[in-house]
Amino acid sequence: MELRTLRYFVAVAEELHFGRAAVRLHISQPPLSRAVKGLEAEVGAVLLVRSPAGVTLTAAGAVLLEEARALLERAALARERVAAAAGPGAVTVGVLGDGADAGLSRLAAAFRRRHPGVEVRVREADLSDPTCGLHAGRVDVALTRGPFQETGLSVRTLRTDAVGVLLRADDPLARRASLRLADLAGRRWFRFPPGTDPLWQSYWGGGVRREGLVVRAVVECRQAVLWNGTLGMTLLDHPPSPGLVVIPLNDMPPSPLVAAWSTGNADVLVRSFVRAATGLHRGRGRGAVDARPGGG
Repeated sequence: MELRTLRYFVAVAEELHFGRAAVRLHISQPPLSRAVKGLEAEVGAVLLVRSPAGVTLTAAGAVLLEEARALLERAALARERVAAAAGPGAVTVGVLGDGADAGLSRLAAAFRRRHPGVEVRVREADLSDPTCGLHAGRVDVALTRGPFQETGLSVRTLRTDAVGVLLRADDPLARRASLRLADLAGRRWFRFPPGTDPLWQSYWGGGVRREGLVVRAVVECRQAVLWNGTLGMTLLDHPPSPGLVVIPLNDMPPSPLVAAWSTGNADVLVRSFVRAATGLHRGRGRGAVDARPGGG
């Protein structure tokens, strides 16, 4: 069994959907289906039951999923040990906005345990570049938030978080228990500079072209609201700064926290960093790692 085929199978088994697995793997669906069918022929057992709604694991598939995860982890650890023997190396991590979150401290500790001699350089990006310098080659891997243009990038979603509206505490809307986008029509928003990724700009503008102050940093978002009564979106569970409140926004999809790196980058340290971030998220749930446009 090839490791690549096992990786394909794990993606389908975890997503329980060929289409979603193909998106996750950044490949088209037909070769993914062929790979899984070939794996079933190789092991001599049906691993997945296909239906219009998706797929379900058979008993044999559940066994192989457990074994495949263990094999892939052992292969990854082998690559890491070889890389460690070759020298300590270095990795540059891009973070978005406020990089002081406690989740980054936990991730740093987890990565140091894997690679105690590796030098990690952290570059903080402003809110106009959700890829944190990946396209420009300034960083090797980014901890950031989607959505953004993923051309040439591989993206792993770590978790999703509900969003709310950041308002001044004396704003009439601040007395509401929740809000919808229609409630915010005609209001000035903080927005990002011209040339910012259009998917990113659209999401944080609630899907509408907005007028208002241009900001590049979390602190500028907060001050735009505090001084000018501007509003904008932020993560719902971030404690607001004095004089500000966050009200749930019911009709916006949650914000995905992601790890991103250049497609084709086979650097062992990059892949190990992504695995550490993924494992930390799975082990601790919400609050594992963070990146925060808008601030609170």
